[in-house]
Amino acid sequence: MKKDINFHIAEKVQIVAVKEWDKEFSAQQWNVYLVNNRNEPIEMVLVLSRGTTAHKKTATLRHGLGDIAAHSAAKVEMIIDEVLSFTNEYLVTFFSENKLYEKSFVFPANRINESNTIEVEVLQLNGVLAE
Repeated sequence: MKKDINFHIAEKVQIVAVKEWDKEFSAQQWNVYLVNNRNEPIEMVLVLSRGTTAHKKTATLRHGLGDIAAHSAAKVEMIIDEVLSFTNEYLVTFFSENKLYEKSFVFPANRINESNTIEVEVLQLNGVLAE
């Protein structure tokens, strides 16, 4: 039962959206990354993503990212322009140091845009941090 599992709050991990050139689509696309700023790797990383508005919602997607080394990042998904006006939520779960960690991140509606970017040191790119 979930109530029997002791979840710890994940610290030093971030969800970030970065606008990058996509060779396949020959266009700029927003990609979402999980950034591990911890001094140790995180293992068996799972990310659940979904978007909602008052009248619409996206499918719930589950991404198994495997292990992510310390001070590195892994791509979660491409996020299409049509859902940037949605509230986009990411639930991250992983193991580290034999403990289970979890944290929820949110991009409020219209938060993902170039005017909200800051430097993301691990990626050496500008991106939008989720709350």
